[in-house]
Amino acid sequence: MRVLSGIQPTGRFHWGNYFGAIRQYIDLQHGNEAYYFIANLHALTTVRDRDVLWRNTVDAAIDLLALGLDPSRATLFVQSDVPEVSELCWLLMTGAPLGLLERCHAYKEKKARGLTADAGLFTYPVLMAADILAYDADVVPVGMDQVQHIEVCRDLAGSFNHEFGEVFTLPKAKVLEESAKVPGTDGEKMSKSYDNTIDIFEDGKSMRKKIMRIVTDSRPMEDPKDPDTDPLYQLYTLFAAGSEREAMAAKYRAGGFGYGEVKKTLADAAEGFFAEFRDRRNQLAAHPEKVCEILGDGAQRARRKAGEVLQRAQQACGLKAPA
Repeated sequence: MRVLSGIQPTGRFHWGNYFGAIRQYIDLQHGNEAYYFIANLHALTTVRDRDVLWRNTVDAAIDLLALGLDPSRATLFVQSDVPEVSELCWLLMTGAPLGLLERCHAYKEKKARGLTADAGLFTYPVLMAADILAYDADVVPVGMDQVQHIEVCRDLAGSFNHEFGEVFTLPKAKVLEESAKVPGTDGEKMSKSYDNTIDIFEDGKSMRKKIMRIVTDSRPMEDPKDPDTDPLYQLYTLFAAGSEREAMAAKYRAGGFGYGEVKKTLADAAEGFFAEFRDRRNQLAAHPEKVCEILGDGAQRARRKAGEVLQRAQQACGLKAPA
C-alpha cells in the first residue's frame, strides 16, 4: 500500500501535531511504501517571509527525522523540489469546476471571517490533489478537517479519468481520529491558529510555564473531579502508561488534590517522553548537511515517481505523443 501525507512548515511542531499526525506517519512507514513531504508551497499562502519559510522548512525536516521518520523506510522531501507536481496541478486546474472549489470549507471560512481569500487559498485543494495523485497514493492519512479535500481530489481524478482514460489512482482518506483529541492550553483543540500550543522541542522552562497556565475549573481542592471531561487529564494520558492513567483517574474521583500537582506531573511526564527525541534532534541539527542530503535523495525518488505519473497524464490528454 502506498501512503502519502504532507505537513506545512508554518511553525514549530506541537503536541497536537505529534499525537494527531506525526506518530501515525511513523507507524505507517512500516510495511508500506510511504511518501512524506514538507508542504512549503502550501505554506506560501500564510508565510510571506523568505527567511522564516526556509528556516521552518529545515526545522520541519530535522523534527520529523528526530521523531522517528526513517529515510530508509519512507521518502522524505520538500514539496517544491518536485516541480512535476506543479505542472500536474495545472492539468487538473483546467478541469476543476469553480463551484467545487467555492464549496471547500477553508475558502468559505476565510471569506466568512471577512479575510482576504487569494487565488492560492482558493486553488489549494487542486494543488493538494496533485500532491496525492503524483505518487499513485492509495491512502492519505488526514485529520477530519481535511477529508473534504480528499473527496475533491477523488472528484478531480475521476473527472480526468472519465475524459482521458484511467490515468490516476483514486486515493482513500485514513482519518486520524487522534487529531481531534489533543486539547490546547485553553481547553480547545491545540492549534497554532488559536495560539494555545506547546511545542514538542520547546525549552523545558518555557514548556513548564505554559503547562502551569493551562485553564482548569475552580472547584475546591477537596471536591472529586471527572477525569473524562478535564483537558489536563486528557493531556496527561498522552504520556502516561496504563497504570499511571488509572492511578491519576482514581485521584481525580477521590478529590483532595490541587491542579498544580497534576500540572507538575504532566510536565515531568512530557519532558521524559520527548527526552530521547530531543537528544536525536540536537545531533541532527549539528549536521545540517546530512539533513539536506536526505531531503535531496528523497526528492530524487519522489521526482522519479511523479515524472512517471505526469508523463502518463500528458500522453493521455495530448500534451505528449501517446505511448
